[in-house]
Amino acid sequence: MSNDSIQKKPPYGMIAILFIGAFVAFLNNTLMNVALPTIMKDFDVTYSQVQWITTGYMLVSGVLIPASAFFVVRFKNRNLFITAMSIFTIGTIIAALAPNFGTLLAGRMVQAAGAAAISPLLMNVMLTSFPIEKRGAAMGMFGLVMIAAPAIGPTLSGYIVEHHDWRMLFEMIIPFAVLSLLFGIWKLQNVMETRKVSLDYLSLLLSTIAFGGLLYGFSSAGDKGWSDPLVYGTISVGAIALVIFIIKQLNMDEPLLDISIYKYPMFALGSVISIVVSVAMFSGMILTPAYVQNVRGISPFHAGLIMLPGAVMMAFMSPITGKLFDKFGPRILAFVGLSIMTVATYFLTKLKVDSSYAYIISVYTVRMFGMSMVTMPIMTNGLNALPMNKNPHGTAINNTAQQVSGAIGTAILVTVMDNHIKTRATELAADAKAKAVQAAHAAAQAGQTPSSPTAEQLAQLKAHITQTALLDGINYTFMIATCISGVALILSLFLKRVKVNKEAQVQK
Repeated sequence: MSNDSIQKKPPYGMIAILFIGAFVAFLNNTLMNVALPTIMKDFDVTYSQVQWITTGYMLVSGVLIPASAFFVVRFKNRNLFITAMSIFTIGTIIAALAPNFGTLLAGRMVQAAGAAAISPLLMNVMLTSFPIEKRGAAMGMFGLVMIAAPAIGPTLSGYIVEHHDWRMLFEMIIPFAVLSLLFGIWKLQNVMETRKVSLDYLSLLLSTIAFGGLLYGFSSAGDKGWSDPLVYGTISVGAIALVIFIIKQLNMDEPLLDISIYKYPMFALGSVISIVVSVAMFSGMILTPAYVQNVRGISPFHAGLIMLPGAVMMAFMSPITGKLFDKFGPRILAFVGLSIMTVATYFLTKLKVDSSYAYIISVYTVRMFGMSMVTMPIMTNGLNALPMNKNPHGTAINNTAQQVSGAIGTAILVTVMDNHIKTRATELAADAKAKAVQAAHAAAQAGQTPSSPTAEQLAQLKAHITQTALLDGINYTFMIATCISGVALILSLFLKRVKVNKEAQVQK
């Protein structure tokens, strides 16, 4: 890799084409959650079956992303994008026309196979196209795409499912996917050097078992419970395969995923902070909708609208944060952002049954504002620490770590919440029973006949206990998320700006 590989004038037209493809892929990833109940009814399948629409997509992505480093190094970026976008488009068409659930699931997995290569490809093209001192602004624009698409996904999906057939979720994607593909065929150029590397099939198999097992196990834990043999079995197999995979990669001349890049301190620290922030981010994505929909009884569409300002704020700030990173470096941005995020998360521990919409929206938006100052700067700083030829492995590791940590964080937080809800519900039921006994005893002492509660009163009491226990569980779990954010805040103090060293950027 030579200095000439960094373009004197970045290919903005080509990057725009890649942006469209990445936006479509990211948008597609978040569209389906709201539509699952409707699909379940249309195809007459169970909840555990319909969940594979999202779980299967995540699994295929999680399995293929570690291999993206090989694809980026081995194949020309033009051919790789055209192939990936073609696969994604075919999968979208299959899903839109699916006559049964099996075909729909197959279409989603084909989509995931295409989408898995698009994001790593875009990140590597940008790292190649921009000099290190301008990467912050460039990666900030990537952050805009990465955040904006998932931000509008749930709200858009809620509106479409409410007013149209769920197939519209796929049908509206097709024109954009085809347009991105045609522009790619017409305008895309090769800006990245490639070299012949061999694919180690044993590493690919171990990677599939490791990340597939971990993702499936932790993703299923919230629904099936930790005692389910399928949950702890797949997690155990995945963990063992991961250990073997890591040992094998460290002893290979051409590893599928170069784990040795963790020897670069700022990449390693940035990766750890990203993982912690990812867990904290997923807590907000789970707990806030749980509060809005289950405690407050708001429809999914309107719940999406309540969360939309925060997501829009995060997307809006991403390019600005990128420019601030180029000017000030990662430490001050990460420290300020994580301070805001930690304080805002703490305020979410104070939710009440009647908390105003203004309070929910403002605190959630401020939290997302803080988060926007963290994710892309620390990721960019970590990638800047790597030699140019290690960037494909850096982006693959970052994306894989975020996927796995998101699944693990979600499973743990859901378990914490469920356990606290059960404990609190038991306590509230015991208190209600004790009060009833006291009331009956007082009535007996007064010479009155104790009155038995009516069925309606019992139903109201049960609903009150359920709502109160759920609210307490959400607030308690937000407190755990506050502590997690605090850990990331402390780690951010050790961040250092990576100095521009052009020789280090082009040497192994």
